[in-house]
Amino acid sequence: MQPAQLKAINVGDTIGPRAFTATAVSLFTYNAAIWNPHRIHYDERYTTEIEKHPGVVIDGPLQGDWLTQVATEFAGDNGRLSAFEYSNRKAAYLGETLFSGGEVVATDTNAGTVTLEIYIKNEAGEVISPGSATITFT
Repeated sequence: MQPAQLKAINVGDTIGPRAFTATAVSLFTYNAAIWNPHRIHYDERYTTEIEKHPGVVIDGPLQGDWLTQVATEFAGDNGRLSAFEYSNRKAAYLGETLFSGGEVVATDTNAGTVTLEIYIKNEAGEVISPGSATITFT
């Protein structure tokens, strides 16, 4: 992705999509790093038999990190992520490829900001984690 320049950005410009596929090892190590011991993120037997999920759950914070990666890649060296929010609306499971991307919904050349609607979609094309980001350009 090429770094964004504020004057070249228009409402309606799209970002992505970028594909992400978590592995058992990446889920385990990510959750260890953020001190999340919930077994649904690494123990398939527990997850399916006790919690009744169809498989190991890809955690929400990891999806949030993938969304920030899309926004900061869009910002490039001339921008910084100045506001960010998202919510997890539907579970995703180990083995699924998820896609992140977004769209420019507002620009303010006086303030030097761009507002993005961003998302994580599952393989069926459903938005499972919507969010927004504001990039401030210098």
